[in-house]
Amino acid sequence: MELRKEVLEEMTLLRERTPDVSGSVACTVDGMQIACDLEGDRGEQTAALSAALLAMSRRMLTMTGHGALEETLISGTAGFVAFYAAGPTIVLTVLAKPGANVGLLRLEGRKTAAGVAAVAARRH
Repeated sequence: MELRKEVLEEMTLLRERTPDVSGSVACTVDGMQIACDLEGDRGEQTAALSAALLAMSRRMLTMTGHGALEETLISGTAGFVAFYAAGPTIVLTVLAKPGANVGLLRLEGRKTAAGVAAVAARRH
């Protein structure tokens, strides 16, 4: 099975397990979209911004000596966006609705990122 399809399956499972998730995107650390579970045509732009934010988040943690990246969470007036390093080469971005259970979002986002990382490791 191709990488895109396997990653999309992981992302679909995330949406099924977490009702507040409204979509997700997986991309390479240089911003190339791998799989997209978003409505509309925002996948490519989301992928590019996700890679940039991952790089900035990792840099901030390195600079401050606060360890390896687990997640970056952005809280907005209309919902949440969470970013996860899914292994060394993939970024998983998860969008959630306003009022989302952030604890569940974090738990399931990390679980999905680990699944995506495992898929990528099997493919290489």
